[in-house]
Amino acid sequence: MMAREVLTGARIFDGARMIDGHALVIEEGEIAAILPEVEAPTEDRRAVTGILAPAFLDLQVNGGGGLMLDGRTDVAGLRRICAAHRGLGTAGVLPTLITDTPEATAHVVALGIAAARAQVPGFLGLHLEGPHLDPRRKGAHDPALIRPMGEQDLARLCEAARQLPALMVTLAPEAASPQQIAALAGAGAIVSLGHSDCSYDAAQAAFAAGARCATHLFNAMSQIGHRAPGLAGAVLSGDARAGLIADGIHVHPAAMRLALAARPEGLFLVTDCMAFAGTDLTEMALGGRQILRRDGRLTLADGTLAGADLTLPQAVANLVRLAGIAPERALRMATAEPAALLGLQASHGALAPGRRAEIVLLDRDFALREYWL
Repeated sequence: MMAREVLTGARIFDGARMIDGHALVIEEGEIAAILPEVEAPTEDRRAVTGILAPAFLDLQVNGGGGLMLDGRTDVAGLRRICAAHRGLGTAGVLPTLITDTPEATAHVVALGIAAARAQVPGFLGLHLEGPHLDPRRKGAHDPALIRPMGEQDLARLCEAARQLPALMVTLAPEAASPQQIAALAGAGAIVSLGHSDCSYDAAQAAFAAGARCATHLFNAMSQIGHRAPGLAGAVLSGDARAGLIADGIHVHPAAMRLALAARPEGLFLVTDCMAFAGTDLTEMALGGRQILRRDGRLTLADGTLAGADLTLPQAVANLVRLAGIAPERALRMATAEPAALLGLQASHGALAPGRRAEIVLLDRDFALREYWL
């Protein structure tokens, strides 16, 4: 990066609104100013076209760069996963461990603590998706490893929450009591409900206990019925935040539109991507089972969806094209909304003077053209 760059000609999304006719000034790796182009320095100007926006945040990535996060991953592997996503325009991620053994979970927690100490670029914390789920809504998770939360599990998770920069825990209310949820939330964990067949009332009780998020809205959860609103209904009628996989496969565009109309705020984009991210791989193994990459889908051999073949720029484009929302809102769902959930509003998800220059340049179709990280 040059000592100073004055970027002109593009629309600027600052994390809240779209700004036209302005220049973005970068000096020594920081944003120095956003000011009218007529007032911008004439030296070091560079004309660009498209949209300049904060680099994205992804709170659910199972892998990348050809690697999955599992009980064998080391710091170098985690660095590679984070780097793969930075190459896709994502400034920070929560690497996600899906349901695994207690030993693998303990290994990944220790790995996350080590990665935080090593200041691995792009590492924001961990997301533990399971094993305390409902096997009726297992998705691609190994049912043999799904189990209720025990007291030792709770103690270990609370300690992990205290030591990691951020810890998201996806669990089902069927597998964890309100008291356990309250203890996790009290320790600083972000408790997210998912892979659950719970009733609307059970979901409400879990949110009242301290859960404040839901994992991949609509997928692997009880659906909305007019007499039984389920977990999806509890999310859409409440104020808990929720991730959304906007690939047009996991959630039908009509369902996305309904969710976005019901919740003007609080929804954020996730990729739920696998080791395929940033590679041209067509197959990979997961717990002894093959995952196939075909026509934009990732599936087990029986057709069960197993993560998504998606990047956040693609997800933003899909929301605008398929769900018909304004570009500003789609971009917020990949920047400011996840930053707010993690409490990182002061450092991530927005462009403002004094912040690090973590910026993406998107073309008019929201494809990634360039990034500054």
